[in-house]
Amino acid sequence: MLRSAALAALTMLAAQPLLAQSGRRPANDAAALAAARSIHAKVLSIDTHVDIAPANFTESGPNYAQKLPRTQVDLVKMEEGGLVGAFLIVYVGQSPNLDSDGFARANAQAIEKFDAIHRLTEKLAPSRAEIAYTAADARRIHQSGKRVIFIGVENGFPIGSDITNVQKFYERGGRYMSLAHNGHSQLSDSNTGERDGVWLHNGLSPLGRQVIAEMNRLGMMIDVSHPSKQSMLQTIALSKAPIMGSHSGVRALCNHSRNMDDEQLDALKKNGGVIQLVAFNSYVKCNPTKDAERAAAIDALRKDYGIAAGNRAEVQRAIEALPNEKRNEYLAKQEDITARRYPSDPAATVKDFVDHIDYVVKRIGIDHVGISSDFDGGGGVDGWRSASESLNVTAELVRRGYTEQEIAKIWGGNLLRVMERVEKVAGK
Repeated sequence: MLRSAALAALTMLAAQPLLAQSGRRPANDAAALAAARSIHAKVLSIDTHVDIAPANFTESGPNYAQKLPRTQVDLVKMEEGGLVGAFLIVYVGQSPNLDSDGFARANAQAIEKFDAIHRLTEKLAPSRAEIAYTAADARRIHQSGKRVIFIGVENGFPIGSDITNVQKFYERGGRYMSLAHNGHSQLSDSNTGERDGVWLHNGLSPLGRQVIAEMNRLGMMIDVSHPSKQSMLQTIALSKAPIMGSHSGVRALCNHSRNMDDEQLDALKKNGGVIQLVAFNSYVKCNPTKDAERAAAIDALRKDYGIAAGNRAEVQRAIEALPNEKRNEYLAKQEDITARRYPSDPAATVKDFVDHIDYVVKRIGIDHVGISSDFDGGGGVDGWRSASESLNVTAELVRRGYTEQEIAKIWGGNLLRVMERVEKVAGK
């Protein structure tokens, strides 16, 4: 009996690679996990959006080469989760005024983040991670066993009005850049214009159009995740190379201005680009009506207590400054709004996230979809809360019948195809 049981176990293990190749749905969860582990160990998996804080890249004290207690990503978590590559993000918020002082401050902050990423690969952990400047670099680094580090630029605001800064960012390793973030920039309108219908450029600015041509010339991917829909469609019309959305969702499944609707997805397919679907709870699973009603109720409550709009820290300070009785009264009313009148929906899960992948595959095909987390920038769903849980995404793809070849495309192959095409356009 023991010999028969052992033989059966060996037969099941031997069948896993065949199962992974075939794309047949596994018979049970154990089979799914075994097949997922086999695939996950081989594919070049790339998360295209991970935010960073330069304080985690210092040579003294805890840093990104170690397991940090408060980050969703670091080299240890990538190694534990079998996540091969990540775009670490040079993100800088923008000041309300599009002026030279704001541009200069933002540029300095961007350079600080570029320097932090280079410090990781050149000083903190050169034997474990290396910056990829090309798609070929990524494959070579993967073969060496190191983590593949790319650099993405979220928000073109730091280039200011000087287009030569695009090349400077490229030379520092920037391999994609978005032309706006939350708020209209000097280059492009943001998706946030949908809130009030106020637009600055009705898409791209004249300088933004020049920046697109410059990015094509250099070989830098154009990221359309934060700019407005009009900006995205104008970008596709202008760009000589495929574009990408570094961290977006499907609007048909979650009606948020940050997500792409069917018209945008169809345009992306014609362009040959890729949407890197994001595991960010409020872009994966949302209830816009209830969210808007909750926000309106909170705004009205704050006005009743003389609390001005501001960032979270400013609002919290204003609440704490209220007299005890008023503060307790305010907090009770706030709880009534958030916990009883408009409670949050259950958190999005890996299954909800993969629903977005399924939708895009069915709508525009397997060659135009990828994966991103927005970790350390608000991202994460139940089952994929850090890089160490990356296998769970592969396991869900296996459960749905995706083959090893298809999973390799989704986890990074499609992104590298776009990157290679961008490189070829630049070389012409």
